[in-house]
Amino acid sequence: MSTGITTTTQSTSVATRRSTPRTDPIRTGPIDTVTSTAAVAPTTRRAARAADEAAARNCASGRSFKAGSVKRGIVSVGALTLVAGLMGTMAIPAFAQTASPVAGSSVDASTSALSSELSTGSQSATVASGVTAASTSRDSYTATAPVVAAPVVQTATTSTASTLTDTQATAATAERASFAASTAYTGKTAADYLASPAHPAFSLAAVYQTALQYVGTPYVFGGATPSGFDCSGFVMYVYAQYGISLAHSVPAQSAAGTIISQADAEPGDIVVLNDGSHDGFYAGNGMILDAPKPGGAVSVRPLWTSDVHFVRLGIK
Repeated sequence: MSTGITTTTQSTSVATRRSTPRTDPIRTGPIDTVTSTAAVAPTTRRAARAADEAAARNCASGRSFKAGSVKRGIVSVGALTLVAGLMGTMAIPAFAQTASPVAGSSVDASTSALSSELSTGSQSATVASGVTAASTSRDSYTATAPVVAAPVVQTATTSTASTLTDTQATAATAERASFAASTAYTGKTAADYLASPAHPAFSLAAVYQTALQYVGTPYVFGGATPSGFDCSGFVMYVYAQYGISLAHSVPAQSAAGTIISQADAEPGDIVVLNDGSHDGFYAGNGMILDAPKPGGAVSVRPLWTSDVHFVRLGIK
């Protein structure tokens, strides 16, 4: 029975198909074989150890050095050198401080001498023979002491300097008599004014104005008249004109009045140095009116020290 389908038998057998060579649709030539040259890792411990020894021999011979390795080596050497230098620098002061002088050397002798000086406290200095001492002078003030003889307790080695001996009192009296005879002053003395005061009405302002009249009077040691004043003679002469008797002595004049503060002091009060060496009239505003020193004259000038106290007279 016919189905109407015609069957075509393939004439090419399987064996024939397998024997036909295959062609590459893209490449027409033979494919090259690639041979790998990569090193194969050792597969055993012995092989690995042998490889490490070979690498070390190559490094020692310099065949495997690289630029990075050389640089790291140089930096390491430089760092070690710097650290060694710093440690040496820090150690030097310690060595210098703890070094001991060699016995018998000049350093040892100097050290011993210094220790001796420090322990005994004695010092000495050597001055060249050509050096000469310069002359010096001290600006000082003088004051006359009262001509009063008083008993003095003396020992073989000490004496009381604040009280005159009989010999000193006699000498002071003779000096004042000689001064009075040598001057041409014929006016009133302090004793004359005490007997008949020129200014019965007392006031500090009036005392100061009277004292100003004698500005320019020369300083004369022991002087108590307008021909020449010393410091206490000037104060004594002015206050005598108001009937107030004072001794010719700075300490005695200080003790004759009442000590007041500088804030309460007025022109006409007395300024007294605390050491009893000088006095004068307070002129206000930190000034003094006084007979200063040999070669000077009565004047108004600033107080040169704060070591003073102020005394008020004439007011009880």
